[in-house]
Amino acid sequence: MGIIAKQSIKGALANYLGVLIGAFTTFFVVTDLLTQEEIGLTRVMVDAAMLFAGLAQLGTNASILRFYPHFCTPDKPELRDHGFFGWTLILPFIGFVILAVLFFVFKDNIVAYYAEDAPLLVNYVYLLLPLTFFVLYMTVFETNASVLLHIALPKFVREVVIRLLNLTAYLLYGYGVISLDLFVILFCSSWVVATAINFFYLLSLKRISFRPDWHFVSRPFLREIGVYTFFMTATVLAGNIKLFNSIFIAKESLAAAGIYTIACYIANVVEIPYRSLGAISSPIISQAVAAGNMEEVNRLGRQVSLHQLLVACMLLFFIWINLTPLFSVIPNGQDYVSGMGVVLFLGIANILNSTLSISTNILNFSKFFAFSLLFISLLTVTAILLNLWLIPLWGVTGSACATLAAYVVYFTPLLTLLWRRMGVSLFSRKQLWVVLFTLALFAANILWQWLVSPLFDRMGTGLGIVLLQALVRTAFFAVAAVVVVSRMDISPEVNRIIGLILPKSLRKRD
Repeated sequence: MGIIAKQSIKGALANYLGVLIGAFTTFFVVTDLLTQEEIGLTRVMVDAAMLFAGLAQLGTNASILRFYPHFCTPDKPELRDHGFFGWTLILPFIGFVILAVLFFVFKDNIVAYYAEDAPLLVNYVYLLLPLTFFVLYMTVFETNASVLLHIALPKFVREVVIRLLNLTAYLLYGYGVISLDLFVILFCSSWVVATAINFFYLLSLKRISFRPDWHFVSRPFLREIGVYTFFMTATVLAGNIKLFNSIFIAKESLAAAGIYTIACYIANVVEIPYRSLGAISSPIISQAVAAGNMEEVNRLGRQVSLHQLLVACMLLFFIWINLTPLFSVIPNGQDYVSGMGVVLFLGIANILNSTLSISTNILNFSKFFAFSLLFISLLTVTAILLNLWLIPLWGVTGSACATLAAYVVYFTPLLTLLWRRMGVSLFSRKQLWVVLFTLALFAANILWQWLVSPLFDRMGTGLGIVLLQALVRTAFFAVAAVVVVSRMDISPEVNRIIGLILPKSLRKRD
């Protein structure tokens, strides 16, 4: 677990540095300099490109994680993993060509769908394919770095570099230096730069080769890879199901998509820790599944799931109690208050997804991977139908509720299959304690609003008083949470971190 912890820490640092940059950009630049329609435009462009890129991968990312152990040659670096990197370039290109043909065939239908309610999006639909191409290969390069256990720098590129480039584009446009057309082009170019950095980083590792070793891959093995990849093509939707939300919301209006964008950014903070933890733990679990070591799979799966549940629950709670102060501070914050329901329900959905996503990886790496197509189809159909039903009823909050319900429908049969067919379970009693403690914190916050908030209200209703109460409440619950979690004895890793914070008198006694 040492290399997992080391890379996860570096990845988490990049993630949270990206959060700081993203928070400043989203809350103090974007809301001030861009209209809701322009915010919605950038969101829909990126989400559509990510969805298209996920489909164009043709399951390549899952195949990289599953089959790399068969190609890996750490003791013979001159073999360069039998040209594994070259193999990973072929399928995405084929997928992109197929996607491009379909895009041009249905382009008029896409334009007609958005022409009335989102005409601004129609003006830049021509940029979707180039953006999709670079998002596609940036992800493929990132996954190659992941199996080489060098995920920190690609995470830095995704979380920090792209955000800095986007920030530059926002500022140049917001202050009138460039036109809207040039802004959108510059915004999309951020992924071009990111793809180039990831590519040259892989070259620097001196482990990749562009020439596939055709003699190493037998026909039966190649057939196995092809069948697996076919079934994995749809599984990308499991991790990107939320991309449907902004695309469907944009049909209502780009302004609504802009409100959703701000709320979604806040809610997505909940699953940030899993981005690095999941990326670095997946190759390890892949090797354990390939070796048939279900005991190790259970141990790693429960460890990742438990830690992610704890961190995600705490993040959502502290985000929730500070939402009102946040909307009081950001420019034009009152225009985005209607997204509070999105933060809550999408935050819960993110807790569920990030806590249980490791189960998707376990299934994909196992001999039962074909079931993933059934589960993903169920997830996709549920999400689409619920979005179509709930968005007209509840607006942006309806979309968040649709995501939460779709995840419940998806993970229930998946976890049942893992338990019955593989004897793998992510659940433990400690997870129940984490959930109960989180609910207790939300209940305590209600008591705070009843008993303590009126005391601050008597001091005034200005921004200073609002921020003072937020600071005091956050500090109070933070200390309480750390003390209680320490005494719950969640895991040695958690207690070791807490030991650096709490004095001995407040820690759990041995």
